[in-house]
Amino acid sequence: MNAPLSPHRLLPELDHEHLDGLEEEAIFILREVAASFERPALLFSGGKDSCVVLRLAEKAFKTRVDVAPKAPAAPAPQGGAQPAWGGPAPVAGNEFKGRLPFPLLHVDTGHNFPEVIAFRDRRVAEMGERLVVGHVDDSIERGTVRLAHPLESRNGHQTVALLEAIEQHRFDCLIGGARRDEEKARAKERIFSHRDSFGQWQPKEQRPELWTLFNTRIRPGEHFRAFPISNWTELDVWLYLARENIPLPGLYYAHPRRVLRRKGLLVPLTELTPALPGEQAETVSVRFRTVGDMTCTCPVESAAGSAAEIVAETLSVTVSERGATRMDDRTSDASMERRKKEGYF
Repeated sequence: MNAPLSPHRLLPELDHEHLDGLEEEAIFILREVAASFERPALLFSGGKDSCVVLRLAEKAFKTRVDVAPKAPAAPAPQGGAQPAWGGPAPVAGNEFKGRLPFPLLHVDTGHNFPEVIAFRDRRVAEMGERLVVGHVDDSIERGTVRLAHPLESRNGHQTVALLEAIEQHRFDCLIGGARRDEEKARAKERIFSHRDSFGQWQPKEQRPELWTLFNTRIRPGEHFRAFPISNWTELDVWLYLARENIPLPGLYYAHPRRVLRRKGLLVPLTELTPALPGEQAETVSVRFRTVGDMTCTCPVESAAGSAAEIVAETLSVTVSERGATRMDDRTSDASMERRKKEGYF
C-alpha cells in the first residue's frame, strides 16, 4: 500500500522541470500572439486558468522585481483571495512592473459569482491594466439576446456579447485559458484556433501546427483564439498556482455553502438556482473546480483549503472539472462543440 500523501511535502519536493517546460511553451505562444496580431486581448474572468495565463503574460512582457519571500497570510474570508501556498513560504520574485501590450477582456453574464467579479476588479486595479467588459445585459437591452424566462442560464448567451465586443473593439486575437483535458471538444482545439467572419469555429478549417510553426493569416472579419496552456492539465495548473503563489478567488478553496443535491451535482442555493419542490438545502464543505455563470456551475465536496491540499486531491480525481461541475455540459454529449461552432470561448 502506498504511504499517505503529505500535501505540504509534495510541493517543496516537486521536480520543476515539467512546469518549466510548460511555462516556456506558453510564453513563446504569448509572444507569437503579440508579434502576429495588431489588436489582441487576453480573456480574464478571475478564474484559475485565466489567472495562470495572466501570470504567464506578466513573465512574457513585464520586468520582474525580486522581493523578499513572505510568509503565507491567514486564510481570507469566503470570496476573498486565498494564499495559494499551503506549506513553506513562496519563492521571491513574483512581483512585476510594466504594462501588458494588450488589454484584458471579460464577458459578464450578469449572473457571475459576486466574489469572482470583486476579485477580478481588484486584481486589474492592483496591476494597473486596462479591462474591457462585455455585458450580456447590454445585449439583452439591444435585443440581440432574448431570454426564454428571467432565470434562464445566460452562459450560452455569452457568445453574442463576446462577438459584439470583438466587433466593437476590432480584436483580431483573443488569448484564452482553455485546456485540452477539460472536455472532448476542447481536445480538438488547436493552440491557434481560427474563427471565421461569423466568429464560428469550423473543425475542417483548423490549420496544421507543426514544430511550433503557426499560420496566423486572417481575412477581414476573421480572428483567432490562442490557448497558451492548451497542453496543461488541471494538476499542472494547480502545481503552477502553488509554485507561483498566484492569488485566486476564495471560492476555489474549501468553504461552507448551502447546496442542493440534484442529478448527482451539488447545486449552490442562490436566488437564481432556488430549491425545487421536494428538495432540501444543506450546508456542505465545498470548493469550486471551475467558476462561471451561477446558473450552471456547481462545487464539489472538499476539505482542501490550500493549493497543496488541492494538488493532493486532484491526483485522485477521475472526472474532469467540467464533467464534475458544469450543468450546461450535461445537456448532451455535443453541447460544448455546438457552442464552440457558434463562437463560444
